[in-house]
Amino acid sequence: MKTTDWRKLPKFPAAPGTGNEETKWVMPEQFFGRLPEVMKLVPPLPGEEALCAWIGSVLDAAARDSEVVKTLTEAAVAADAELAKPLFAWCCNGVPAGNGRTSQKNNAEWGSDYLSRVATAKSNMYENRPNETKYFYTDFDATGQQLHGGSLYAITFPKGQVPPVKGFWSLTLYGDGHFFEPNALGRYSLGTKNRTLNRDADGSLTLYAGAQVPGKDKESNWLPAPEGVFSLYLRTYWPEEAVLGGTWKPPQVELVK
Repeated sequence: MKTTDWRKLPKFPAAPGTGNEETKWVMPEQFFGRLPEVMKLVPPLPGEEALCAWIGSVLDAAARDSEVVKTLTEAAVAADAELAKPLFAWCCNGVPAGNGRTSQKNNAEWGSDYLSRVATAKSNMYENRPNETKYFYTDFDATGQQLHGGSLYAITFPKGQVPPVKGFWSLTLYGDGHFFEPNALGRYSLGTKNRTLNRDADGSLTLYAGAQVPGKDKESNWLPAPEGVFSLYLRTYWPEEAVLGGTWKPPQVELVK
């Protein structure tokens, strides 16, 4: 039995920002300078002992040689720009999941899959384990073009093909910074919890995304988008095996106009 008093956690003031961008807690130029402190606070997981010992030997060398510090700093800056920055894009997060979507296979239980952990931290930050929530994300329409508010898109779930879940599902729209975009309806997602969604004549469910309302008769099924680029994020809570096993796939994002 272990008890943790969360009120005594250290507080770290956030870096200044506009509120519509990533908060940078550690600058790459400072990464290896702060890493020794972190290594003391976070013990290695089983199987990481040798890796942490190797990192420790590099940090020991840096403490004795300024040239090593210089090399490490240059490497951190390059890795941030060339490796971490591209992981913000959804297409670089996870593996192909069908119909232009990507999805993580091991979210929240990465083990030694450090690259996937970085991708989630960079683009998304918080994720449950797959059996709790399966996520599908995309920046693109069915033709591979970036989603943009100047166009209208349709996402159609055929009859009986809404996400099979024991919990609920939702389709959320994010702007270019992966934040909600303010809109007059105060609407940021559609899904199980929306009781006014209209079905098509054949029983299918079509949701729309775009900056302009697709028509009064479709407004209840519309996700307002910004005038610029955006992305769509499908969450399935307590997914059934068809979702986890990949036999169910999310629908394409079709360009309407």
